[in-house]
Amino acid sequence: MQNFTYWNPVKIVFGKGTISELTALIPIEKKILMIYGGGSIKKNGVYDQVKKVLSNHTFMEFAGIEPNPLYSTCMEAVNVIKKGEIDFLLAVGGGSVLDATKFIAAAAKFEGKNAWDIATGAEFKSALPLGCVMTLPATGSEMNCHAVISNKITKEKYPISNPNIYPKFSILDPETTFSLPKRQVANGIIDTFIHTIEQYITFDVNTPLQDRQAEAILKTLIDETPKIMAEPVDYNARANFFWCSTQALNDLISCGTVSDWTTHMIGHELTALYGLDHGQTLAILQPRVWINKKQEKSDKLVQYARRVFNITDKDKSNAIDLAISKTEDYFQSLGIKTRLSDYNIDAKEAAEMISQRFAKRETKLGENEQVTPKDVKEILLNS
Repeated sequence: MQNFTYWNPVKIVFGKGTISELTALIPIEKKILMIYGGGSIKKNGVYDQVKKVLSNHTFMEFAGIEPNPLYSTCMEAVNVIKKGEIDFLLAVGGGSVLDATKFIAAAAKFEGKNAWDIATGAEFKSALPLGCVMTLPATGSEMNCHAVISNKITKEKYPISNPNIYPKFSILDPETTFSLPKRQVANGIIDTFIHTIEQYITFDVNTPLQDRQAEAILKTLIDETPKIMAEPVDYNARANFFWCSTQALNDLISCGTVSDWTTHMIGHELTALYGLDHGQTLAILQPRVWINKKQEKSDKLVQYARRVFNITDKDKSNAIDLAISKTEDYFQSLGIKTRLSDYNIDAKEAAEMISQRFAKRETKLGENEQVTPKDVKEILLNS
């Protein structure tokens, strides 16, 4: 096991009716900016619940955060903050809303000339405090200090990470997920699944507990998926899904291990260039990443085959191939297509553009930093 430091300051408030606890979570003297997306929280009643609970607080609203939050929209919110003297941000919605809020919190305090520099690696030493009411299990953003932001002009999508953007609290009420469209639920399941995979299927560094924790998340998702998709108001299934999503990316299962993130980084490029849902890109890419790095990942892939899908084939290569096939079948069972051609995307064009981008940036991907632009091109051509 490798050395690690684990610190996570996020207060999780989980369960039915927990939006009512907002009053105690945000000091009354704070001036709040409530940030949300396209209006789904008004349809499912969450908006009214939040407004009622905060009726004695001073707050403003900022709506219109996109599914892949845009830098330009975030900067509009920053202008509102500076004019309104806001000192607390409340994200109400899914992971995109929270990711945007994290970027906004950093940009509002950023001392540099161009806040986009935050996305491309500029350090920042402070951010506005923030909390969230999460309504979509997927990103795990509710319990980490990570976010992803997009730039429409440059067609780029970058992750950011900084301890200053941990939420102070996150309210997770599974009932807020009951009205979600099936496509969003399916994308969320896949995102949670691949978050886990990226921290698990690398190479062995003697972390049996972390491996079992990752496998528990994967097996729970597989077991709960039929119930999650069949019955939107199955509280227990939605609660288990929500907690899996949070646990998949609160950095606990990566303690002392090595992580990959190749699938996510290539996926961000597909979203930036073609507008695909994040979950769709992951479902397309993950099987092809494994095929490309089958030899390097063989030990963990065999372990995955045995422990997650109960594959008993004694031939390790066959077991891996079957596990990859079963994983792709699982994604397809959610109604998510797994080929670029399914989305009318030319694989040759995507392979050329994205591999060139990585080559220009001198990007090193994978747990061994051995996924080259040539590998990226091959992965996409096979997708």
